[in-house]
Amino acid sequence: MIRNKILKAIRVKPGSKVRLDDYDSGLDILPELKEFDKDDLKAMASEMLEENRAELAEMQELLYASDVHSVLIVLQAMDAAGKDGTIKHVMSGVNPQGCQVFAFKKPSAEDLDHNFLWRYMKALPERGRIGIFNRSYYEDVLVVKVHPEYLGKLPKGKVDGEFWEKRYDDINRFERHLVRNGTLILKFFLNVSKKEQKRRFLERLDKPEKHWKFSEADLAERGFWDDYRKAFEDCFSTTSTKWAPWHIIPADHKWAARALISGVIARAVNDLDLKAPELTAERKKALVAARRKLMSE
Repeated sequence: MIRNKILKAIRVKPGSKVRLDDYDSGLDILPELKEFDKDDLKAMASEMLEENRAELAEMQELLYASDVHSVLIVLQAMDAAGKDGTIKHVMSGVNPQGCQVFAFKKPSAEDLDHNFLWRYMKALPERGRIGIFNRSYYEDVLVVKVHPEYLGKLPKGKVDGEFWEKRYDDINRFERHLVRNGTLILKFFLNVSKKEQKRRFLERLDKPEKHWKFSEADLAERGFWDDYRKAFEDCFSTTSTKWAPWHIIPADHKWAARALISGVIARAVNDLDLKAPELTAERKKALVAARRKLMSE
């Protein structure tokens, strides 16, 4: 089935050497897709998104009822790749009470007085809930790798290749610990092209209603495009694991990105094989008594 092939194509095989140039940011994910025109693909994506949202809403109820697993969704991307819109559209059918979203900005003085994972640990989803990290602990091997001056308070030592390998190892061990304790980790990189990012920046400048979205800081970071791409490649090559793989999502077309991400999430949560908790004999008797009481009114 073509949908299964697509989902497999966007998943980073653990242990593989990642080159982002090998991952298309548009619609050429698979040769088979060339048989369809853009309108057909857009219709397919819309149908896929609706199906996945309905399935996810149903699974969320079981996730909460079983109270065994939690789900952590990690979103990373270059600026203007569509992280906020993805959260809005993919999670629109989910009960807000069962979903927690955290957008991590510049670390505070208190954050810098702890290890780099500390502020993310505090925001992890509890059992029965879905947590979304809009940017995450991966910022500490991405933006900080591009800008080592942001490292903060560390013991004296060289910030070299070995330093970053140890930090990747910390992340892998942290994620393995979470998975062993019932957290499903789903990691997505919204792969937007430099050309499309430019178009979206210009759109923010051209349309007054979008001026608030434009940031001079984002434009400045665009100047480090190649450095970020290299940092992402190193990160994916080292931290896409069997227990927490990365998915590289073509993001030049937002409708395609949302359909793909929703598909990965729906399938992964469904694979947890969630079931409503079984009632004890005592609880069943209590429910029967409650029914009798109500019927007697």
